[in-house]
Amino acid sequence: MQRSPSLSATAGDMGAVAFCNALFRRNEMVLLLCLAMVIVFFSLASGSFFTIRNFANVFGQASLAMIAGIGVGVIVLAGEIDISIGSLAGAAGIPLVVIMNNGGSLELGIAGALALALTVGLVNGYLAAYLGINSLIVTLGSMFVIRGLIYLYTGQKAIPDEQSLESFYQIGNGRLLGTVPYSALTAFALLMGFMYLMRHRPFGRNIYAVGGNPEVARLAGFNVKGIKFICFVISAVLAGISGILLSSRLGSAVHVAGLGFEFQVVAAVVLGGVSLAGGVGSLFGVALGVLILSFLSNGFGMLDVPTEWQEVATGIIIITAVAFDEYKRQRK
Repeated sequence: MQRSPSLSATAGDMGAVAFCNALFRRNEMVLLLCLAMVIVFFSLASGSFFTIRNFANVFGQASLAMIAGIGVGVIVLAGEIDISIGSLAGAAGIPLVVIMNNGGSLELGIAGALALALTVGLVNGYLAAYLGINSLIVTLGSMFVIRGLIYLYTGQKAIPDEQSLESFYQIGNGRLLGTVPYSALTAFALLMGFMYLMRHRPFGRNIYAVGGNPEVARLAGFNVKGIKFICFVISAVLAGISGILLSSRLGSAVHVAGLGFEFQVVAAVVLGGVSLAGGVGSLFGVALGVLILSFLSNGFGMLDVPTEWQEVATGIIIITAVAFDEYKRQRK
């Protein structure tokens, strides 16, 4: 028996609607579409946008936010927040450069920077996870304490790299085959590693469980405090790695390094679909959020759009992303 044209058309329409709804629910697909639209728009608006050189520059610039964004994404998925990462990224450069200037060792300098980041992560994690202090308050306090100590130690002056080590310059400015920034490769390797951890290892699944409903996770036998504690350490260490790369780019430890960095990263995490309520989102979405904001900033710069309007546009994007997340949660 042959179907009538009207029934076939109706079935086809319903199938299209179902497909669009499924696509709409896949946040990463929406973000990929948005990223493609941004790239197409600026490619048409500026002749120098769609070039290998410009794309390499964007990926290099985005790598710092992406590395820190992985850590913030992990901690937000666990139901917490860390806004001390900007100050910590700025502080990480101080032991790095000071140790290099005194001992001439890049390896010891990196170890000193990571030790500082680890210490901050341990303190934040202990206060928030084990003492139960609100993580926003803890990391806000850390942000101000660290920034104040930076100003006190440096006298609000940059500490230059007196050794001029080529290896130090290369980690933040070097490029593979003269094209792909090493910092972008570092960010990509960390992203792949943590995506695997979150999707295929028990610890990643535990983070989603704790962020989704910590009380249920506790009753199910999960070490909620321990998991959240480790997430704070991960966030701090990744912020420290971003700080090392930033210091390499600047060629010094600069007292204003990392100012506002935390807002850029949190904006990318929210735009990437990670729910501030915890337990929902993906690190791939975070990476797409970072790239969207980075390409927007790069494109606006090429079009000579004033910084003020760039900030307005970023704010609108963040509010829209949060509203979209709330709309999806209400529909469930």
